[in-house]
Amino acid sequence: MPYLIRKANPADVETIRSIADKTWWNAYSPILEKEQIAYMLGDIYSVEKITSQLETGAQIFLLLIEDEKPVAFAAFSPREEDPEIYKLHKLYCLPETQGKGYGKILINEVANETIAAGKRVLDLNVNRYNKAKSFYEKMGFEVAYEEDIAIGKYWMNDYVMRKQL
Repeated sequence: MPYLIRKANPADVETIRSIADKTWWNAYSPILEKEQIAYMLGDIYSVEKITSQLETGAQIFLLLIEDEKPVAFAAFSPREEDPEIYKLHKLYCLPETQGKGYGKILINEVANETIAAGKRVLDLNVNRYNKAKSFYEKMGFEVAYEEDIAIGKYWMNDYVMRKQL
């Protein structure tokens, strides 16, 4: 499975939004209401928000490309409240590519970037009912604490998971 990873740029906004849209419905339909998924996609993945994150470097996006087609992405940055800790904000692989190891490849790439920045801790948030939690545990993450985050009138009920690098 030939693939490459590259940093995303503002020209990739629609690609990122498309992967998110296809992935979110698959991942979250079993655990969230349709209205909440639509609202959160519209908020977190608005053209303005993704463009701003890419242009300012607020989040670094990595695209994984398989046979010249972007199929997965990750986004990360130092935590605002503690720049000694990096946070994996987003990790999504198109449903048809799941099981190919791309999530693991992207997490390892983010871990390498975190280490290259001189940091040794990587956090992520995962919905407490998301089956991806077991994947993150296999990747060496452990639950550090629970966090409930308001997004509009909805709540993200998450675990914050942490990995020492």
